[in-house]
Formats: sequence, C-alpha cells, structure tokens
Amino acid sequence: MNRVMTICAHVFLCFFILMMLLPLYLAVVAASHEGSLLMHTRLPYIPGSLLFSNLNQVLGHGLAVTGGEPLFRLLANSFIMAIIIAVGKIMIALGSAFALVYFDFRFKKICFALIFATLMLPVEVRIIPTFQVVASFGLLNTFTGLTLPLFVSATGTFLFRQFFKTIPTELVDAAKLDGAGAVRFFIDILLPLSKTPIASLFVILFVYGWNQYLWPLVVTTESKMGTVVMGIHYLAGVADQIPQWHFVMCIALIALIPPCVMVLFMQRWFERGLN
Repeated sequence: MNRVMTICAHVFLCFFILMMLLPLYLAVVAASHEGSLLMHTRLPYIPGSLLFSNLNQVLGHGLAVTGGEPLFRLLANSFIMAIIIAVGKIMIALGSAFALVYFDFRFKKICFALIFATLMLPVEVRIIPTFQVVASFGLLNTFTGLTLPLFVSATGTFLFRQFFKTIPTELVDAAKLDGAGAVRFFIDILLPLSKTPIASLFVILFVYGWNQYLWPLVVTTESKMGTVVMGIHYLAGVADQIPQWHFVMCIALIALIPPCVMVLFMQRWFERGLN
C-alpha cells in the first residue's frame, strides 16, 4: 500500500512539474519559428530552426518598436534597477526592524501596525500620488525615480523584526556590558548574524525589482531608460503592426536568465533563510 501511494505521489509531482515547464517549452517553440507562421497557423508542437537566428537579431540589432534601443541596454537598466531596489529595501527594513525591536518609544505597536497595514494597499492606489511627487522633484527618466519610491518594504521589516526577536537577550546584555552602543551592536553583531535572512530576502527582492512593469511604464518616457519587461510590452502591444510574437518570446526567454542565475547562485543561502 505504501509503495502504491509513493508511486501515485511521484506521478502527481511529475505531472505538476510538466505543467510548470509547459509554458517555458511553448515559449521556446514560439521563439524558434517565423512570426508569420505563428500568426496564421496554430502553434507548432516541435521547435523550429530559427531560435538562434531570432535571438541574434534581438540581441545584436535591437528593434525599432522599442525605440531602436539595444536589448543589452534594457537588460542593464533592469539589472541596475533590481539591484538598487533590493539593496534599498533591505537597508530600510533592517533599520526599521532594529528600531522596532531594540528601542522603546511611544506608539511603537501602532507604528508597526501602520507599517504592516501598507501591505493591504495595492500599487494602483499609490501610483498617482507617488508619480506626482516624483514628477515634482524632477526625477522622471532617472534611476532615482525608478527605484526610490519602491524602497519601503513592510514585508522585509516584518521578517527582520521576527528574526531579531529570536536573538538571545543575553547577547544584548553582553554587548551593553562591553560598552557597545546601538550602532556598534547593529554593525558588529546583528548584521553578521543576519547574513542568511539578508541573502534570502535579497533573492526575493531582486526578482521583484526585475519584474517591475507598471511603475517603470509610468515614470519613464525615454526609450533609453526602458526595462526589458517594457520591451516585451512594446513588442506585444504595437497598435498599427502585427505583433512579432517570435521576438516577444525571444526577449521573454532572455529575461528569464538573470533571475534564474541569481536564484541558482544564492540557492543555498535562500534555503537556509527559509528554514
């Protein structure tokens, strides 16, 4: 009976794995054919022979519908934005969690509740006033405007707060006896102990920053500040031309590489952080 249950469990797991890989396979198939074939017939089930040719055209020559910008520029913009967002969110989350755990001040619980309540506010509710503030400071079409409004992270604050609460109070008392102030305690003790949660949260926030679509679309008007996700949007949403789906899938496949590399590179730290 146990063997039958094990076989059934593996069959179900393999089925769901195949379902997760199916969109990726279809993207490879679409990227390996001509665009006209995808528009006039149903999607083939077997990859074609034009995958590397289409990838070479996307990487080497750029596309007129994206403003003529090379894809490498869009990838670089996305990478820079993702790194800045991840680092900024972690820095602010560390500082706010440190204050909430190790300092006593009035309305501390109310402050934490207000921070946590921001999770219930969708981006669409905040995007218009945020855009007005960014525009009034002249930060449109800049990396500062792209990243600074996304620095605040209630999720990161909550995670670091819960981690800091697991640190023994004896360690805090020993640091005080050694004459360590708040800044020294934070830098010399808390940060080294927080390497694992920092690494795991960095992976999540990097993918979050890489996949940003709505905010860059609103705050940028110059093609040189575009991101790779915006490039996919421009190709798929051209009003007066037939969408070039083979190029769309090529860019989508290329856009998958940096997040996958980051997850694989940080996988050990990510698993430790989850545990």
